[in-house]
Amino acid sequence: MTLTEQLLARASGKKTVSPGDNVWVNVDVLLTHDICGPGTIGVFQREFGKSARVWDPRKVVIIPDHYIFTSDSQSNRNVDLLREFARAQQLPYFYDVIDDPTGHWQFDSSRGPLARQYGDRYGGVCHAAVPERGHVRPGEVFLGTDSHTCTAGAFNLFATGVGNTDAGFVLGTGKLLLKVPPTLRFRLEDELPKGVMAKDVILEIIGRIGFDGATYCAMEFDGAGIASLSLEDRMTIANMAIEAGGKNGVFPADEKTLSFVQESCRRNGTHAQFEPVESDPDAPVLAEQTIDLSALEPTVAQPPNPGNRELAQRLSSVRIDRAYLGSCTGGKLSDFLAFAQVLNGKQVAVETFAVPATPLVASELHRRQIDGKSVWEILSSAGVRLTENASCAACLGGPMDTFGRLDRPMTCISATNRNFPGRMGHKESKVYLASPYTVAASALTGRITDPREFLPS
Repeated sequence: MTLTEQLLARASGKKTVSPGDNVWVNVDVLLTHDICGPGTIGVFQREFGKSARVWDPRKVVIIPDHYIFTSDSQSNRNVDLLREFARAQQLPYFYDVIDDPTGHWQFDSSRGPLARQYGDRYGGVCHAAVPERGHVRPGEVFLGTDSHTCTAGAFNLFATGVGNTDAGFVLGTGKLLLKVPPTLRFRLEDELPKGVMAKDVILEIIGRIGFDGATYCAMEFDGAGIASLSLEDRMTIANMAIEAGGKNGVFPADEKTLSFVQESCRRNGTHAQFEPVESDPDAPVLAEQTIDLSALEPTVAQPPNPGNRELAQRLSSVRIDRAYLGSCTGGKLSDFLAFAQVLNGKQVAVETFAVPATPLVASELHRRQIDGKSVWEILSSAGVRLTENASCAACLGGPMDTFGRLDRPMTCISATNRNFPGRMGHKESKVYLASPYTVAASALTGRITDPREFLPS
């Protein structure tokens, strides 16, 4: 069986499953956030009763992250609804914006968008926070009310997004009926060359198969090239499986996976028992492709979808108004380090916004140094607008006062994961998706730029 088939067979108590089978699976973790959490809670209470209890409080993770640092009253109220539910259900894994469990969240716009406005427990972007906080374990089933839940598949588990109705049912039962998807296998060989990142890998793949080319399929990544990829690289690739229509993306586990998960579980006190599933190279799949990592070049997804790919060097005539670094795809520490490597000692030519994915990333930007300067100092000196307030920010547009939002027709190059019309704000804006390297180089020139000319040989 493929990785996905093994995971779903284990979760359903069956010896084997095949594509197309409908199986009841036991869910290990259910994740929700401020956008879908109130709706999920509403479904749960409507169907199971106002006084019903969730199936297992320690398997529910709630992380407000989308529309947080905004003065929009309804967005602020959504966080309060999550807090009330978490308190009533005694949920240990609610990563609140504030420290007061009986308080109310209100963004203070008078302090501006840059200074920290969150408490000690706040998690940041949910897909980046759950690995940090010890909630991803190989061999498990991880569901979330967000399409980019597939990010967690980087850690050798079945991770996919579900709607509020399904999530409400899981809250009450801990189970869900799933159809086993067929698998598309992508063999990654060799290593990435200078100036090429994991974002270029997934943009190449989506460009090959189309933004609907993996519809309701598992995208399984294996091959010798995986060993050269960091876990954050794998997260970037798995994150964008949904941008090809995939049901999930999944990687095999290796020593990097196991050591990270063991450490994060130990550090955060979550349970550390898990059993990975191993790749079966002979398992039948729907289709298979080989990706020679060493042959890839900096790649860009043009509007209006992530499958409209082109090499960065062929888009040098495209002028940009803004550059943006952030989100579950582009706000990780490795993304910021790559960004700083290009911008070190230089000045951006266009508005450039950067949003760390989690508070831990934000703190590391002050601690990590390049040439004797902190990453935060390098980016600030280069003219980048940096915020301490880790969140999804402009990736999903948001209210008008969202940091980095495209409030007027603009052309933006972004390290985020989705570029459909209106995704980052104004519906007439154009968003080009690229790696942090390419976004940084483009910020320096004011046009889409191949980053290799700005990197040391």
